[in-house]
Amino acid sequence: MSPRSVPDDVRRMLGERSVAREASDWARADELRDEIAAMGWEVQDGPRGSTARPLLPPDAAPTGYADPSDLASRLDEPPSLALSLQLVADDHGDDLRRALAGIGAHPPRVDWELIVVSNAPSFELDPILESDAPIDPIVLRTSERLGWADGRTLGMRRSRAEVTVLLDTSLEPTGDFTTPLLAAFEDPGVGISGGWGVTSGDGRSFDEAPPGEVDAVEAYVLAVRREALRAVGGFDRRFRFYRNADLDLSFAVRDAGWRAVRTEPLPLIRHEHRGWTSVAEKERDRLSKRNFYRFLEHWGDRPDLLLHPADE
Repeated sequence: MSPRSVPDDVRRMLGERSVAREASDWARADELRDEIAAMGWEVQDGPRGSTARPLLPPDAAPTGYADPSDLASRLDEPPSLALSLQLVADDHGDDLRRALAGIGAHPPRVDWELIVVSNAPSFELDPILESDAPIDPIVLRTSERLGWADGRTLGMRRSRAEVTVLLDTSLEPTGDFTTPLLAAFEDPGVGISGGWGVTSGDGRSFDEAPPGEVDAVEAYVLAVRREALRAVGGFDRRFRFYRNADLDLSFAVRDAGWRAVRTEPLPLIRHEHRGWTSVAEKERDRLSKRNFYRFLEHWGDRPDLLLHPADE
């Protein structure tokens, strides 16, 4: 499937955006990015300039980067499994292999599926899946690299399970980590859970929280109830970089009426997080700040969503 050609109007706006970026006119650059997004395209900035790719559509539609049948959401269907465990393959095949080996050594104890989003990986994925996947995975393939949010949402929308669990490939399972995650949802008020969580007094700075109810769950390992996922739809697609996307999703789930819970420590080893270390320091700081501004756009005036606001 060949990628869609970028329309002339979008190319023109990309050129204007490059000029704005060179002049450090970030406000205008962001305006142009949003205008391009309104036309159905997402800006991709790189060292050689900016290009654009089609945005992940809300339902099945022809695109140049994914099979239309993989884009149709299944979230309106009743669940047929207890657990959907999801990984994204993009770079660092050895990390994926390590995560799969850990899952295979300590598989879920319920009926489950494995979804792997093949996000235009820089390595040969099929040999790894053939040798290391503990069960036959559902593979969702893209011909172009999706942003962090789109890649995760693509898999989440195809879930057939009551609970969907995202696992970052920087984590190595050393024991049964899914049973404690699922146990959190025995409380019908819980919509999202994970092994790491944060809390805040002002919605601007966040600190690691102990096990129990939290303001947000971190996306190293993140589990979400199907009903809550159906309500929010997934991650905001503007979070092309991963930082603070988990805060945004957690607040969306909580705003929809559910609670967020950090479990007791899970049997997971945290290795080098490539999403952070593979990006130059200046660039990752810029992307992190931009994502946090997006979070504040949504939730900066919602102290009612904080468990312990500082002015109490």
